[in-house]
Amino acid sequence: MRILYILLCFLSISTFTFAQQARYQGQAPISVRPNTKSKPTIPQWKGVFELPNDVYFSNNFQGGRLNGIVPAENDTLAALIIAENEPINHSAWYAFKVWSNTQKDITLKLTYQNAQHRYYPKISSDGLQWNLIDSTKYFEINKGDAQFGGNSQSDAAVLNLSIGPDTLWVAAQELQTSKHVFGWMDEQAEKDFISISEIGKSRLGKPIKAMHIGAGKDKKMIMVISRQHPPEVTGYLSMKAFVETVIADTKLAKKFRKQYDFYVVPLMNPDGVDDGHWRHNKGGIDLNRDWQDFNQPETSAVRDFMREKAAQGGQFYFAIDFHSTWDDIYYTLPDSIESNLTGFTNKWLAATEAELPGSKSTIKPTDKLEPTFVSRNFFYVEFKAEALVFEIGDKTPRDFIKEKGKISAEKLMEIILEEY
Repeated sequence: MRILYILLCFLSISTFTFAQQARYQGQAPISVRPNTKSKPTIPQWKGVFELPNDVYFSNNFQGGRLNGIVPAENDTLAALIIAENEPINHSAWYAFKVWSNTQKDITLKLTYQNAQHRYYPKISSDGLQWNLIDSTKYFEINKGDAQFGGNSQSDAAVLNLSIGPDTLWVAAQELQTSKHVFGWMDEQAEKDFISISEIGKSRLGKPIKAMHIGAGKDKKMIMVISRQHPPEVTGYLSMKAFVETVIADTKLAKKFRKQYDFYVVPLMNPDGVDDGHWRHNKGGIDLNRDWQDFNQPETSAVRDFMREKAAQGGQFYFAIDFHSTWDDIYYTLPDSIESNLTGFTNKWLAATEAELPGSKSTIKPTDKLEPTFVSRNFFYVEFKAEALVFEIGDKTPRDFIKEKGKISAEKLMEIILEEY
């Protein structure tokens, strides 16, 4: 029996409890120019970790993140989770498979290097359908008393898992890798008004794919992007529901598609997603800080694509960047600035919230738009597009995420058609 231990230098869910009273107020505008020139990332060894007592772990799949595992005190197994590089934000991603030739219960402690535990574990028997781990089989160590941010996290987490010959998947969020995303895109492209094109390549040479929805006039356009940050799955799920509403066989959607062309890049960071990164691309950079200098191929691909469309006589009226954070929040432009849809965003968000009983998301506008740094600012400064960052909470219930994406798309189409 051998132990592979690697120490490199240095998830259908709808059962979350959504009972926060205070609302996350968001981040301040970026005040220091980010350095987005590529820097090294730590390669993650991929394979099977074989432990005593007939227990096996694997990180050898897209999205996997497990850097080492060893037996610890009191019959506990200790898993080590390390980021792709540092400094990095509070979003420690983990994903692994575990099994045994015989049925048994194990205790697993998730530990982190220079970081804390953030995401409530999800489990799956097939890597496709996910559920929250039973709360009686999970507890956190030294959990912070804040509701949001680093001070709300825990030093470590302990999971009690029942394993056997059938593989058990464990992950920070549902796995939505390039295989899942590109498969979803291909399914949508069976409709005759949807096409898919490759607009660039990632640092590792993976395709950056764009979905085109509409009649192909390319005069009035809307841009949608998602997954700049790998663990931000809830934002991606909302984006899916949003797009599926725009392509639905409804009178409203059909009318809208005749007038507006949608372009969607659902997976901005395929390298980071597939390698199980916490935040960065393979260049070791937060892509949503690279919309000024464009040192990374992923952001450059979207910039060049949009510029080409605009040069052909089209106009981007609106742009949305879907993300995830501690709670639902919108980062918007103020109504005081003129855009291609001046004043639209607040009307749209108010109409959306009115259709979602009990929902009250924070809206955080900023007029500090240059240097651009982040996508929202670039979309406005370069194209005068009304733009926002659409953030969904890590723990927002999955049924609500789908409903919010659907209502958001319906209200967007209604208001634009009626008032603009």
